[in-house]
Amino acid sequence: MRKLHVPILTIALILTVTFVSAQTGRISGKVLDNKQAPLAAATVAILKSSDSVAIAMRSTDGSGRFLVDGLPAGRFFLQVSATGHKNAYSKIFNIDSKGTEIELPAMILEASAKVLSGVTVVATRAAVEQKIDRTVVNVDATISNIGTNALEVLEKSPGVMVDKDGNISLKGKQGVTVLLDGRPTYLSAADLANLLRGMQSSQLDQIEIMTNPPAKYDASGNSGIINIKTKKNKARGFNGSVNLGAGQGKYFKTWESINLNYRDAHINLFGNYGFDHTTNYQQLDIHRDYWNKQHSEIDGMIDQLSYNRRKFINHNLKLGMDVFLSKATTVGFVFSGFTNERKAIGTNTSWLKNADHVLDSSVYADSDTREFWKNGSLNLNFRHQFDTTGRELTIDLDYITYRASNDQYFMNTSKDPSGELMNQDYLKGDLPADITIKTAKFDYVHPFNKSTRFEAGAKTGYVTNDSKANYFNGLNNGHDINYTTDYDKTNYFDYKENINAAYINLNHKFNDKWGVQAGLRYENTNYKGFQYGNPVKQDSSFTNSYNSLFPTFYLSYAPVKKHQFGISYGRRIERPAYQDMNPFMFFIDKFTYGRGNPFLRPQYSSNFELNHIFNGILTTSFQYSETRDVMNELFEQGTGVNGKATIVTRGNIGKKKYIGGSMNLQWQVTKWFSSNIYVNYGYNEYKGWNGGAEINISRANVFGKINNQFRFNKGWSAELSGWYSGRQVEGQIDLQPMGRVDAAIGKQILNNQGSIKISVRDLFYTSLVKGKMSFNDTDASFRNTRDLRVVSINFSYRFGKQMNNNNQRKRSTSEEQNRVRTGE
Repeated sequence: MRKLHVPILTIALILTVTFVSAQTGRISGKVLDNKQAPLAAATVAILKSSDSVAIAMRSTDGSGRFLVDGLPAGRFFLQVSATGHKNAYSKIFNIDSKGTEIELPAMILEASAKVLSGVTVVATRAAVEQKIDRTVVNVDATISNIGTNALEVLEKSPGVMVDKDGNISLKGKQGVTVLLDGRPTYLSAADLANLLRGMQSSQLDQIEIMTNPPAKYDASGNSGIINIKTKKNKARGFNGSVNLGAGQGKYFKTWESINLNYRDAHINLFGNYGFDHTTNYQQLDIHRDYWNKQHSEIDGMIDQLSYNRRKFINHNLKLGMDVFLSKATTVGFVFSGFTNERKAIGTNTSWLKNADHVLDSSVYADSDTREFWKNGSLNLNFRHQFDTTGRELTIDLDYITYRASNDQYFMNTSKDPSGELMNQDYLKGDLPADITIKTAKFDYVHPFNKSTRFEAGAKTGYVTNDSKANYFNGLNNGHDINYTTDYDKTNYFDYKENINAAYINLNHKFNDKWGVQAGLRYENTNYKGFQYGNPVKQDSSFTNSYNSLFPTFYLSYAPVKKHQFGISYGRRIERPAYQDMNPFMFFIDKFTYGRGNPFLRPQYSSNFELNHIFNGILTTSFQYSETRDVMNELFEQGTGVNGKATIVTRGNIGKKKYIGGSMNLQWQVTKWFSSNIYVNYGYNEYKGWNGGAEINISRANVFGKINNQFRFNKGWSAELSGWYSGRQVEGQIDLQPMGRVDAAIGKQILNNQGSIKISVRDLFYTSLVKGKMSFNDTDASFRNTRDLRVVSINFSYRFGKQMNNNNQRKRSTSEEQNRVRTGE
């Protein structure tokens, strides 16, 4: 494989100087009660001395500290408030145009029992924080998140949509890279969904949504990056929380988790563990019409009904340690891992009919699948600050393994219209997988002065994927079942990949209104795949190597204090999932097969965005993107497998254009009622070819979300939220409108250290997935039903010093983990 050498050095020498954000001073300080104890979640408002108009607002962390940056030049003072305390005010201070940094004396708040109009004003983090380069979702601030999993939290986040298979899209565009604590999962979209279903919301702190990430992030993800931050407490001493919950849909579900942290001046130890035991179901109804070659009349049809009862047992563990060697140097490690056990018992009935809807035959399929995944990840990290100007070096080394077993059993029974047995066959599958990922990266930050900052870094990553599929046909001899190897389905796939990358970035602020940032990332990709042959198949292989450049640009302008404008551009890539390049034909059911595509190419997107923030509460944005070599799920009529089978594969169908606009409003309606409203309009256009057939599909989509939070006296709170998605198109699939309404109510107990919350998800059972598709001489429609309406009760208890952490470890692993398949 090619090594990273001259191109990186060349890029580092030729990149044009770039710039950042146009903001000036910063202030910091601490809030204490009258007993000198830190006050967490106190509200700090920055007011102009001339007219007492608030220009910024922050909440204190668990140690009572706060930091406000990006302040314009002028004279200001602070107003500090906290539940159960009297307000306090600071002396007037001055911010000059050169970038003043001020550490204020401690603010001390006196106790007060005053209640306003029967409503206690509770200081809390906003559910959604809108920043100029990203949207931040505070998970605990939305009470209906309690008792849910990480995928369900994403479903409720602004601009994020999750489809029927768990694929995540952002602002109407697919191809999102999901990071966990800044670290990629290396899972494919469907398998990432399985991992997120096994992570409880109680383990999550924040979700960062970035549509145009800077050059330091991997270029993977056509529509941007979602970074999921797990909890890690920075307060000194010992602290933690426990969470217990249960839910009832059609089937019962339980979940438990614990978070622990210890910190002193020399060391920080942290860890969390989560367990959940969930049973749910999926029912899929499909109708297929098969046309003649002239497409003038229907030759036949199939009605198919499948029902799967699925049981999930998930364990998630994370342990870490930071050692503070000095005030400037920290070393640490993080170990994380999971085990996912999935059992599925399914029935599938297919009725084959002629053109007159008369039954020709029926096929009954029973399946039993036992799948087990285990993962271990180790991160070693080093951080050194050279001086007080902000010069910093970080190094990350990561080693990740996935091990999987998948045992499948199928029995197919064919009967004639009278119910007489025509045929019965058995199929058994053994599908082990072994994936190893090794990455290393470094990042260097060098501020030249208060206005200009330089960043540079490099990364290398190696992936090996060893996957097997052993299938056996069974014959019932009247006494038992004799199995023989099915070489047509048996497969052994070996894949290796190396990606090398380097980036540079320069930030500069011109004055208190204008700022620019620009950067460039270079990535060199090398991969090869080998499919081992057997008595009926020959060996086959493929190899490729390519280089790519990914520029990023960001311009900000703040003409007055209440208005911020931004323009951004970024070029992104989405690489195929490893298994999507495996040319093997694999079995789904008697009328559905899957097949990889070794010639699948990565898709590239150019993304443009214009946004405006008004007074920190209303954000509007307009997006335009062009994607070439679009990868999409394709459906073909079977050839050489079964004349009426559907083959599901992936291919590069051509080009896609997207244009859209969105609005996000954070509205504090009253002191006890707040609402977050998000609306997105997008227009997708696909043009290309599939197997000689032209693809020319376009569709507009309207998507909206609303989250209403109510906070009453005596610790009571409530939520009413929902989302709606209009009709939309995803490649060859035309999806019908759908939506959902959630509700929740909660109560603080045990001196506000504990809480009990009850929630209902999908109150009206309206998030069913329905759609249709056309391919070759086949038209199909489907309806996908899941265990969607769930009533949950949850208890949580916090102990020790509490705070929400904003400093999560970002690891060297990036998009590779998003391309591993770990299940269905």
